[in-house]
Amino acid sequence: MTYTPHFRSISRSILGVFAATMSFSVAHAQQGPTGQSFIDTFKTLDSARWYISDGWNNGAHQNCTWTKNNIKVDNGHLQLTFNNTPLKERKFSCAEIQTKQRFGYGTYEVRMKAADISGLNSAFFSFIGPVDKSPHDEIDFEILGKNLNEVQVNQYISAKGDNEKLVPVPGGANKAFNDYAFVWEKDRLRFYVNGKMVQDVTDPAKLPSHSQKIFLSLWGTDTLTDWMGPFSYTTPQTMTVERVAFTALGDKCQFPTSVACKLQ
Repeated sequence: MTYTPHFRSISRSILGVFAATMSFSVAHAQQGPTGQSFIDTFKTLDSARWYISDGWNNGAHQNCTWTKNNIKVDNGHLQLTFNNTPLKERKFSCAEIQTKQRFGYGTYEVRMKAADISGLNSAFFSFIGPVDKSPHDEIDFEILGKNLNEVQVNQYISAKGDNEKLVPVPGGANKAFNDYAFVWEKDRLRFYVNGKMVQDVTDPAKLPSHSQKIFLSLWGTDTLTDWMGPFSYTTPQTMTVERVAFTALGDKCQFPTSVACKLQ
């Protein structure tokens, strides 16, 4: 089972209703204001850059409520936690942050270590949708708890997905920090794992075109077991992020191992 466009549209729309203050004017990837290049190594959580999802869930498929209490910065690492603290109508609590700005064509990168158990999703992705007065476009890295030796890459164009590909993560996505990146251009979308290109999309019908916000999230499910695996919680779980970066097309790469350096 894959996470269908139906679930995506519902979940992100609900998120946006509660985060309506985060909406910006409609902006195509090539039009309107978009965010500039940045690198964040999480010495602190920059409130000018990041919005913390807090106090809602994304639909019936999600068994947890987003809470700011599950976001922590410690010793240069961002920690997103999933635990069994009941909140509102859910028995569990989970964590997500999103940028306040949208970003266009360029190189998107994260260095992160996934949570451990089946039934959780450790995700790095970009997204925009109807709540932001935009078509639903999205670009995903999702580490599904049922197999932590893989990461799923995917993209949505006007709410149409079905572009999933599972890619090996040598040594396990939960055992060490790994680098995930995508390079988004008008005519091409490339996905990278630890500096190696693992997916190359050039079909115009499969290329997003609207500027998007950047998300980091950790959440769980009791119902999407075919896709994420049986839910197997016993102790709190953490997704740890060491670095997030965006490098706009044409800008200088920002750190030596950046995929953007290979393109220059």
